[in-house]
Amino acid sequence: MQPPARHARLRFDGWIAGVGTASGTRVVVGHWARSPFGPFSDVMLERPDGHRLLLAPPHTADFIAETYTFDSVRVTPVRVDRTAGSWTVSAGSLDLRFALGRRSLLGFLLSAVPGPIAARPAWTAVTDPLARLLLNVRTHGSVGGRNEWYGVRDLHPITGVAASYEGRHLGPLAPVEPPVRFGFGSTPRTPCVVRITTTVEVSGSGPEPRTRPSASVRAQCRQGDRRGTRGGYPHG
Repeated sequence: MQPPARHARLRFDGWIAGVGTASGTRVVVGHWARSPFGPFSDVMLERPDGHRLLLAPPHTADFIAETYTFDSVRVTPVRVDRTAGSWTVSAGSLDLRFALGRRSLLGFLLSAVPGPIAARPAWTAVTDPLARLLLNVRTHGSVGGRNEWYGVRDLHPITGVAASYEGRHLGPLAPVEPPVRFGFGSTPRTPCVVRITTTVEVSGSGPEPRTRPSASVRAQCRQGDRRGTRGGYPHG
């Protein structure tokens, strides 16, 4: 009889930005100041036809692809430059810049909760009903066999965007609609940036950071190439 699997809780502290565009492309950017992999950024992109693409550096692509659901994966450097009023994101063929508005009332309320409390999974489970009511999002759920808790600590609206993917402009800012389908929940419908601590529960002692993607991720990259995610963008 095998002993029961151990579980480790991994903490990712940083920001998540959810952006919709008039073209129908929705983009979710994760920018993590502290994580088991060190600082990194990643991009999840859903096209108007529903194709879900991950853009991530090699040392995190495996973990993200195993935790969320994608149709293809592209291993690439992801750079995020933040100022007080804007973000600039560069990831492979994606160029994204968006402007931030002043902290919302909800943002003030969230930032009033002490960080150590807001990050606790138990607190996140308590706030889940309120998040569903106010933002139509979930802060606790399961995806890929892993439990997750999202401890939101601040919120700023996104007020404008300039974005292009594979040379095609994606149009002006729009709601994140339909909701993205990478995990158990979407980002808020209204584009925004949230300050967040994400806790992911995994079996074992945790992931081993990689310097290059695994065979499964490389296969998804090749599959994405065959589907045309590298060679062009669907029109319509």
